[in-house]
Amino acid sequence: MKNIHSHRKDEHISLAEKFYTEQAQAGFESIRLMPNALPEIGINDVNLETTLAGLTMPYPFFIQAMTGGSEYTAKLNARLAKIAHATGLAMAVGSQSVALKYPELAPTFQIVREMNPDGLILANVGADASVTKAKAAVEMIQANALQLHITEAQELVMPEGDRSFNYLGHIAEIVQKLDVPVIVKSVGAGMSNQDALALKNIGVKFVDVGGFGGTNFVQIENARRHTKDFDFMTAFGLSTVESLKSIQLDDLSITATGGIRNSADIVKSLALGADNVGIAGFFLHQLLHHDDEFMIELVEQMQYQLKSLFVLLGVKSVCELSEKNIY
Repeated sequence: MKNIHSHRKDEHISLAEKFYTEQAQAGFESIRLMPNALPEIGINDVNLETTLAGLTMPYPFFIQAMTGGSEYTAKLNARLAKIAHATGLAMAVGSQSVALKYPELAPTFQIVREMNPDGLILANVGADASVTKAKAAVEMIQANALQLHITEAQELVMPEGDRSFNYLGHIAEIVQKLDVPVIVKSVGAGMSNQDALALKNIGVKFVDVGGFGGTNFVQIENARRHTKDFDFMTAFGLSTVESLKSIQLDDLSITATGGIRNSADIVKSLALGADNVGIAGFFLHQLLHHDDEFMIELVEQMQYQLKSLFVLLGVKSVCELSEKNIY
């Protein structure tokens, strides 16, 4: 069974790359940035600092959860952690459920902390996890925060997936009893204002919309079935932009994930109310085609591009961005 789980992790990477597209369907193409012809600021006036799960980070984007759980994915996690360490980015690991079930696979996740001893690292388990498993995931990689992922669409398509979903009680207990911040993250189906309100009402302070338009796990799991039974569901969910526009709640910190392809998408997400942006598919695609030096240069280029865009909009910080900066 351990080998089956590890193989599935490798399949997810392979199929994510197979279905990757340069043009995502997350809705960003419908939004334009509002130029400011008289910004009256310069690059050195811009501060990109923001928060993730209430924790300060120097840049408003991070390496989103991707992988771990096999020999191959351990190598990818090591490379991603090296890149995060070199560029100051936060990083989330993929679901650790497999390592909680098979402790001998824990090193495929622990390598992230080994490669980046002082970085901001997020652990990751399903939203139906027990408090014990949630704490074990955090301890496994000495994480600074925990992601609880919601994947009911993926699970229903996955032949070996769950068929019953009762999340709120688990989430509430974990939020109350963990010593680190907890982010509740949708995976590819997005989040509505109703979803966010339900989470806020049980004490959740941090949500990740995980919108449609990025890595499509319904498509991936349908491909693993070698059938077209669930082709009709490959467009299921709210896009990242639709999710960001839907959520209109105060005192809730939002992460935008799903189909982020460039620095302009990051700025648009921030203008729509996100405090930070997670990037997985784009970074994975680049990682599989380029070496670590290229990746470090790419991230540094994106960091500079963000400062340039802030100048063009006439804003000095993330908190100054709003819907007045887009149209």
